[in-house]
Amino acid sequence: MIIGIAGLSHLGLVTAVGLAEKGFQILAWDPNAIHVEDITAGNTSISEPQLTELLSKNTNNIKFVRSCSELKNAELIYIASDTPTDETNSSDLSLVNKIIKAVINCLEKDTVLVILSQVPPGFTKGIDVPGCRLFYQVETLVLGEAVNRFLSPERFIIGCDDPSNEIHPRLAKVLKKFNCPVLTMSYESAEIAKISINSILTSQVSTTNMLSALCESIGADWSEIVPALQLDKRIGEKAYLKPGLGLAGGNLERDLSVLDNLTARYNIENTQIKGWVKTSDIQKNWLHSKFSSLDLDKRQDLKVALLGLAYKENTNSIRNSSAIHFLNQIKEYNVYVHDPVVKLFNMSWLKQVDNPTEALENADVLILTTPWPEYQNLKLKTLHSLMKRPIIIDPLSLLSNQNPSKYGFKWLRLGTTKPSESEP
Repeated sequence: MIIGIAGLSHLGLVTAVGLAEKGFQILAWDPNAIHVEDITAGNTSISEPQLTELLSKNTNNIKFVRSCSELKNAELIYIASDTPTDETNSSDLSLVNKIIKAVINCLEKDTVLVILSQVPPGFTKGIDVPGCRLFYQVETLVLGEAVNRFLSPERFIIGCDDPSNEIHPRLAKVLKKFNCPVLTMSYESAEIAKISINSILTSQVSTTNMLSALCESIGADWSEIVPALQLDKRIGEKAYLKPGLGLAGGNLERDLSVLDNLTARYNIENTQIKGWVKTSDIQKNWLHSKFSSLDLDKRQDLKVALLGLAYKENTNSIRNSSAIHFLNQIKEYNVYVHDPVVKLFNMSWLKQVDNPTEALENADVLILTTPWPEYQNLKLKTLHSLMKRPIIIDPLSLLSNQNPSKYGFKWLRLGTTKPSESEP
């Protein structure tokens, strides 16, 4: 079966590669011709584990086309462009609408259309395609895990015109390849299901961060409490119980914005949403708060080493990154930064180096912001020999397996204020 992919940003490219890996023939198009040419040449700015390898492996199964009209040979077409957001995290649907319009203009009468892009409730129903051939599929994109989650999904959530009818045989053929549960429901239910998932996750993240902050204030240790929660069957071992530095990446923030607007429109109590956003904003300033508490004299030509710019590991996205937020708060300091995949071009006041060692040499403070494996494997002996002062701000406890406090480091973490054995 030939499947068309319209829109080749992160979501679209992962979808194209994943379906090709499952044995389908893919026609892939994007309205940005230069973007198509780059991908055809094997170049992509998207950093995602397995993506380039599977793209190279499946070159015979994927044909990148320069015109939307070339998708007419596809039996099923996915609208798979990422939905951009602005500085307020509100969705900009103009690109998605542009792609849908182009695809509909060349759609054959029996072609199945599946909306995979992130859209608000009520969107799919308004598309001018017969309901028997129009579906909304909840995407499962998680940056840094996108390929793996696409190839091994937990379930499919499919929005239909009439959930009591069988799914169109062409879409059913695609879904069957993945051997996982398929949940069918109305368009609106499927569209709100995606927002529901992210809202529940956000509530867990927000509650964890609130309780973690409380632990710091009363002398408790959040890491000691987590096992008790994981053993509670109502919570479970896979719950989001690791404190962090606020919401980042864009997806959760976008869905909260949609949810806030929807609940306000229908006069539904939604103060918890503003609470989640406020908690996130407070967490974003945790790094600066701890850094300021060190009472360092910036006139002494202090060197700050920050490792990690991406908002999480295995991606080059810095959307709402806590590291970037913090760096903008300490412009007056001598800052050296490193990240294995992110390159900054608009923060000329800091120094970006090619390896962690260069950042650590003679540093007064080490700040670990992204859990890249190479940072988790830093040895305390090496840090002692390189750094001028033994101070580590490690919000995510990347060095917990070595316990820097026992080796003379002042070690600041989220969720605990257990005393360090050394002061700066």
